Amino acid sequence: MSVDAPARPARRPLHLAIAPAHIGYFVLCALIVLLISRATLDGYILNILMQAATYSVAVFGLSVVLGLCGQINLAQAAFFGIGAYAVGLGTVDYGLSYWVCLGIGTIAALLAGAFLGMTTLRLGGHYLAMVTISFQQIVTLVMINAVGLTHGPDGVPSIGRPALFQTSQSYLAFAVAALAIIGYLVWHLQDTRLGRAMRAVRDNELAASVAGINVYRTKVAAFAISALLGGLGGGLFAGGFTYVSPDQFSFAESIVFLTMALLGGVASPIGAVIGTGLLILIPEWLRFLKSIPGLYLAIYGVAVILIILFMPDGIWGFIANFLRRFVRPVQVGTVPPLVLAPDRTGTDMVLDVKGLSKHFGGLKAVDNVDFGVRRGGIHALIGPNGSGKTTTLNVISGLYRATSGRVVLGESDITDLSPHRRTWAGLGRTFQNIRLFRSMTALENVVIGAERRGNSLIPARGGYPALEERALAALEFVGLGPRANEPITRFSYGHQRLIEIARALAANPTLLLLDEPAAGLNSTEKRGLHDLLERIAAQGLTILLIDHDMTLVSGAAQHITVLNFGKRIADGESLGVLRHPDVIAAYLGTET
Repeated sequence: MSVDAPARPARRPLHLAIAPAHIGYFVLCALIVLLISRATLDGYILNILMQAATYSVAVFGLSVVLGLCGQINLAQAAFFGIGAYAVGLGTVDYGLSYWVCLGIGTIAALLAGAFLGMTTLRLGGHYLAMVTISFQQIVTLVMINAVGLTHGPDGVPSIGRPALFQTSQSYLAFAVAALAIIGYLVWHLQDTRLGRAMRAVRDNELAASVAGINVYRTKVAAFAISALLGGLGGGLFAGGFTYVSPDQFSFAESIVFLTMALLGGVASPIGAVIGTGLLILIPEWLRFLKSIPGLYLAIYGVAVILIILFMPDGIWGFIANFLRRFVRPVQVGTVPPLVLAPDRTGTDMVLDVKGLSKHFGGLKAVDNVDFGVRRGGIHALIGPNGSGKTTTLNVISGLYRATSGRVVLGESDITDLSPHRRTWAGLGRTFQNIRLFRSMTALENVVIGAERRGNSLIPARGGYPALEERALAALEFVGLGPRANEPITRFSYGHQRLIEIARALAANPTLLLLDEPAAGLNSTEKRGLHDLLERIAAQGLTILLIDHDMTLVSGAAQHITVLNFGKRIADGESLGVLRHPDVIAAYLGTET
């Protein structure tokens, strides 16, 4: 595990190398819209294309909430229906402008999605799925039974369209143009700060939280955007077909939306369009089999199952993975050296832990522990297995709430702060079991760390280039700069540890918490880790280290605190602590 590799050219992410393709995309979309507006299309083709375009917008929402953020939404048809009924009722019953109704429907869906997300996203998993199903059922029942408001099962006919798009063909051209613009925005959402946060949450919520991401707020934002796109798609649908009824927005339609997303590739809007088109066209292609009872549905179901089974990333995911083999990332110039400038204001004590306790029922995992970490150098926290070291680290970083006691970072009491707020305050950490974002490259992982709020080394208007430069410098510092654009799965276990350390360093923390960084490393890698720790300390960054390797601890740490059965048994200068009788007894036992 080399850590002294010289600075070499690194590679930029692929999406930055193909920016000129954006112009080509819009030119192609403009040509398609022009062709649709001028071509002669019969009503049957118009209806199919109208359904595909409007449904695709709603499926884009699932690309955000499920593809980017990894959260289940089985109520997309409900949001689709909210947008559709807003346009239908607004133009028919209240005589409002189509554009006003479209805006009302979109905002109503957004608010409904945000409210549902805020009340349920702390659940997750199958509980979240059950809540979204219940919401879908409630919306459907309201559409059917609130006859005075929704017209009941009869639906809403004669829905108005914009004055400029009164004909079906012109309205279809408008819907396709909207689809192209929304698809572009959704495609580039993943390259924004919010999009990167969503991807991090999807891959590993715990790692995302200690990287400074507000996991709950990110989930709610994803859910709200999904609902917004559902409502927008529903509004476009209502104008396109000029009629809506409750059966068009049932739970079955939510399952159809989900299947469309999975079929084409849930992580991409291109996949959403492919999946939507196929699921609308396949029944039309198999229409000649409807005379044979059951055969049509059997072939339809088998076709969908086979595609999902043999293309788990969807059709577009399969195509993208194939094409990626032939793309060579663009090289960039020499990477500048990593600079660490932790906050040096205030007290000389960077971390002060007073009376810290963490009880799990009757088990006192940490029991009234006191210790302080002085600014600069390496402070080790050691003890036998089960002594409470990692629990202490988890309480300090906010993953566990302290039963009692105080944790002060610099001059700030962080005892009651959430993990991401402690990261904003200047904590950085790694884990005993490596926690990286597996779907990202090494560079993308480290960029997440560099985006920490309060990182004084990232210019306020530096944008992504500044983040990328900082991340490349951190990777170069740990010896992995030339491999910045490789996916995490290509790295060895030892190198993955280095990437996790680089992610923490990129955030420019005040205090770096390392939880058993030498675990699983061979002797050569441990020597490289020792050199890396010394280089980090030489930059002035304070390290709180947990590890069982006494050679590493004694060689790197200047100060040691020892725990046993959750209590502090020794604290002081390294050599004296390691010779302390209680420490020797804790590790080796006592002679009977």
